[in-house]
Amino acid sequence: MKRRAFIRRAGGGAVGAALLAGCTSGDGSTNGSDSNGSATGGAGREGNTTGNTTATVGSAKTGGTLTVATYASFTGEDTAGAWLKSAFEKRHSNATVEFQVPENGVNQFVQRAQQGAPIDADLYVGLNTSELVRVRRQLDSPLFRSSGTVDGTDAIKQTLDVDPRGRAIPYDTGYITLVYDGTKVDEPRSFDALTKPRYANELITENAQQSDPGRAFLLWTVLAKGEDGYLDYWRDLLDNGVRVLADWEPAYQAFTDGEAPMVVSYSTDQVYYHDSKAQLRRHQVGFLDGQGYANPEAMAAFADAENPDLAREFMSFVLTDRAQSEIAVRNVQFPAVKGVSPGREFEKYAKEPPNPVTMSYDDLAGSVGGWVEDWSRLVASS
Repeated sequence: MKRRAFIRRAGGGAVGAALLAGCTSGDGSTNGSDSNGSATGGAGREGNTTGNTTATVGSAKTGGTLTVATYASFTGEDTAGAWLKSAFEKRHSNATVEFQVPENGVNQFVQRAQQGAPIDADLYVGLNTSELVRVRRQLDSPLFRSSGTVDGTDAIKQTLDVDPRGRAIPYDTGYITLVYDGTKVDEPRSFDALTKPRYANELITENAQQSDPGRAFLLWTVLAKGEDGYLDYWRDLLDNGVRVLADWEPAYQAFTDGEAPMVVSYSTDQVYYHDSKAQLRRHQVGFLDGQGYANPEAMAAFADAENPDLAREFMSFVLTDRAQSEIAVRNVQFPAVKGVSPGREFEKYAKEPPNPVTMSYDDLAGSVGGWVEDWSRLVASS
């Protein structure tokens, strides 16, 4: 999901250009098309307030090449990955960070493991909880190793614990919400409201089989309506004209083109659209029942990593206050570490839900695949 590049060309160009001008330096999807993070240019960075910057990173004994697998929008000019590479290599003069972007995301490594092929990376950046569940279900042997001792993990927000097995460490989180055009529609305040005639044909969402926000929205409805009631709720949504598009980009394009006044997206979208009151009104954030679905991104070292010590050093660096602030601004996601301040502009326009909700690893284990399959059959038959 290339939100940064897409929004700049789809209507947030003035804002995107301004944000990029401020830079000082550099799937949930089984097909890799819709990673849940996205980068943007820099905004103001003030007030890193926690003591996490005192975490010990940068062992002189740790060096070599660290190969990091991730999604496309985490790398490239002015991205979170570019900044991390530059800053980490500056701190570790004997280390080099190299990125690779697997075409099929983490599923590519699952397939290699099933075939007995070598895993040619040390670290994966961009995992979510449902992917961890899928990896565990599809493989007999662990794909990722226990993270061991990583400095800074004690400062991670407790609500972002994605992995009870201690492999994956969160580094940021987004909240899936509605984004709606306030010039055309009033905010729907509940899930039930979306099934009413006043909102007929006005909502666009994404395919839960392909898209991170689409899957998160589906899981949110399972939380809201229960395992026995979510399909009935989706029947009501479909009867009320909800459109299900392949992934986030075509869904957001349809929204910006005026095809519908509501879309499932992220609560940080106003970070792109705040150059005028008119822009803000057309990109309002709606929290159904006062909630937003937390969708953390995590990093984990591969079980067969050639340089596990350097991987731990890198993960520790990612959790420092400065890195957390840069990742938040460049990925347009909230920091995973408590007390980090990405800057006044980000904090003004990035909205956190009053009541964040999410599903844990244990909630999803053994269930998420069935929920998605049943949902897909329902949508296909409608």
